[in-house]
Amino acid sequence: GCIVDGKLYPFGQIERTKNCFRCSCSPSSLSCCSLFHTPIGYDKENCKVVFNKESCNYDVVNRHNPSEECFVYSRV
Repeated sequence: GCIVDGKLYPFGQIERTKNCFRCSCSPSSLSCCSLFHTPIGYDKENCKVVFNKESCNYDVVNRHNPSEECFVYSRV
């Protein structure tokens, strides 16, 4: 198997690791890609980015009122 984030997985597809990656594990290789997209286009002065492990996504929220979401117009 393969060890990802300190956990042993059997060979094959790993749908989601605890750090939000999808991986392919074989006897000769391990390749992973993220399940999330990083926000780059938002109001950086009034908003902040917070990683949400539950949804495997970045939330962009108001700096002064984190319960209020900010509009994101681009992600990478």
